[in-house]
Amino acid sequence: MYIVREIFRLKFGHYRDVKALIDEALSKKMFPQTNQSRMLTDFTGPSYRMILESGFEALGDFEESLQMEMAAGNWNEWYHRFKQHVESSEREILKIV
Repeated sequence: MYIVREIFRLKFGHYRDVKALIDEALSKKMFPQTNQSRMLTDFTGPSYRMILESGFEALGDFEESLQMEMAAGNWNEWYHRFKQHVESSEREILKIV
């Protein structure tokens, strides 16, 4: 089992805009549809963080879901709007042992 965390450091004061965009993407099923998904926020440190966490049985499942996300019709337009609110991002892939 793997946990994938997409970590976004948001620009100051942009949380509400990002939350609305995440809600839009979820309603359009633009993110992986897994049983183990959640959205986390962290309001500490130098900037806000939005963390999207998903669980996958295998890394191949994650790769497949990533390809499906980016192939979605609205993905590029949505991502263009989303990235305007982000200072930086990183991905963590953790294996449950």
